[in-house]
Amino acid sequence: MSRPLASGSHADWRLGPNVPHSRHPWLQRLGTWWMRRTGWRFEGQMPDLPKFVVIVAPHTSNWDFIVGLAAKWALGFGTSWWGKASLFHPPLGWFMRAIGGIPIDRHNKHNVVEQTIAEFARHERFVLTLAPEGTRKQVDQWRSGFWHVARGAGVPICCVAFDWGRRVIRLGPTVPADLADADAGIAHIRALYADVSGRCR
Repeated sequence: MSRPLASGSHADWRLGPNVPHSRHPWLQRLGTWWMRRTGWRFEGQMPDLPKFVVIVAPHTSNWDFIVGLAAKWALGFGTSWWGKASLFHPPLGWFMRAIGGIPIDRHNKHNVVEQTIAEFARHERFVLTLAPEGTRKQVDQWRSGFWHVARGAGVPICCVAFDWGRRVIRLGPTVPADLADADAGIAHIRALYADVSGRCR
């Protein structure tokens, strides 16, 4: 008997019709199989919107990428994501682009934000997924790029948590990027992760 991918009696993790979907059923089956095999569950739901920013935290291990990729496939989620440019050299780069990766130059952060805002304006449906910590090391401050992208594009932020303690991927809550003070907005979002346990190395 297969195990459910949802936690809680009212949880429905499936994407709504307005969210960008990927069109690879075999990858969806693979992602679903892997999550069930490893005991991961979804909790909550993505917003049923055509455009938003997803942030994923905490980012403490290379395993976060594997879990995130399996979750993306299981959801059938057509999201893009930023990655450092060095990851996109062939042959690995072909795979990274195929799964939604966008290479960025970390030395030109302002240009990356502006280009991403332009991507939101150019597409009818577009979702960007980011790790606000920007590194697997413990950090005192999150990088603010996700906030400036969401505010500049006029889209909300869906807060996704990888809770290794419970093996739960929490989808949401979704919050607006409507504060002019980026530091205050990021502090509010970061507090939503206070009870989430990252993977210990």
